[in-house]
Amino acid sequence: MGIRINPNPWTDLLRGLALDQQQENQAIQELSTGKKVNQPSDDPAAAAGLIVNNAETSDVNTYLSNISTLQNSMQEADSTLNSVVTALTQAISVGTEGASGTLNQTDRDALAQQVNGIQQQILEYANQSFEGNYLFAGTAVNTTPFVADSSSSGVSYVGNSGVNSVQIGDGQTVPANLPGSQLFTASGSDVFQALSDLSSALSSGSNVSSAESEVQTAFNYINAQRAFYGTTLDRLNTATSFLNSESTQLATEQNNLVGVDMATAASQLTQAEVALNAAMAAGGKISETTLLDYLK
Repeated sequence: MGIRINPNPWTDLLRGLALDQQQENQAIQELSTGKKVNQPSDDPAAAAGLIVNNAETSDVNTYLSNISTLQNSMQEADSTLNSVVTALTQAISVGTEGASGTLNQTDRDALAQQVNGIQQQILEYANQSFEGNYLFAGTAVNTTPFVADSSSSGVSYVGNSGVNSVQIGDGQTVPANLPGSQLFTASGSDVFQALSDLSSALSSGSNVSSAESEVQTAFNYINAQRAFYGTTLDRLNTATSFLNSESTQLATEQNNLVGVDMATAASQLTQAEVALNAAMAAGGKISETTLLDYLK
């Protein structure tokens, strides 16, 4: 039987070296990135699925960010209204004291000044801002919503009646605020008018009980409006739980699409390095081999 001698073994050797080098580089890239798909050509179907997954993940992250900002804003608004309720409680107490027939005019004038101070305090609450935006200005968030003036209530609303909305999911939005006109100057429950009337009643010494009832009505109204914030915050908490679950699911899906088994990739790297070293050693042997070696 004759011996077949490859006249150009370097071509096969170089082809093998290139393949081993490619496998080594791919294993190194997988280990460094933690992904088995680092370019579309690695797995076109997985790459296409990753594009969809990334878009959905981006949406979820945006919704979670929107919710977080809105939660902070609403908690600040609700806390502010709680302070308003506390101040109105104090005004009611002052009115009750002022309605007593045992007080003289000096005492009632002092109480009237207390009510004026409470009104000024609530005016500051009504102009509360959060991260540079006024909480109770409607959609005119850069406009100071309430200003002191010479009207009967002593305060005017210069915001608007608009309501902002925030997207918290696909096709899901929630109202983000209540305008100050609805909260503080609603017809029949005007906080500033009620306080102004109580101050006037104390100063005149007449109709104090009636003015106190007016403040009580405003107090009840503000308390009722606070339900909006509690209800919305509950809804935001529910949405957050759902989105966190969806985020986990998307992360699992992404790992299934492009994630690499690190142990397998490490094993493949070792195999590729062994094969590459063997091929290079073989190349060294070929350079030492002559025709006489085959004829021995």
